[in-house]
Amino acid sequence: MLMDMMNLTVLTPEREIFQGKVQSVKVPGVSGQFQVLQNHAPIVSALDSGVVAIVTAVGENLFFDEETGTLKTIDEAGKVLKFKISGGFIEVLNNTISILAQGAKDANGNGKR
Repeated sequence: MLMDMMNLTVLTPEREIFQGKVQSVKVPGVSGQFQVLQNHAPIVSALDSGVVAIVTAVGENLFFDEETGTLKTIDEAGKVLKFKISGGFIEVLNNTISILAQGAKDANGNGKR
């Protein structure tokens, strides 16, 4: 059985925070939290401060490790990665998600494996 997958990129003005395949993404929209799943309708939305929660899919995923200051690789499907942001924007189009975020910080010890 193939797992639902989307491509996700999370960028800040300073660095790339995440690049890879995901099953789902929850974001803090300005009108409330919402989740993006495969085949989501095209959308561009402003994001409020809060937590971005990513559920990884099968494949090589890169995430920024605050502890080492480098990009690390994770290939485990179903891993939940969380980042606190202070605002930003999300674009969803054809199962490709782009998040441009301000002030992204590790929210669950992603780099402390």
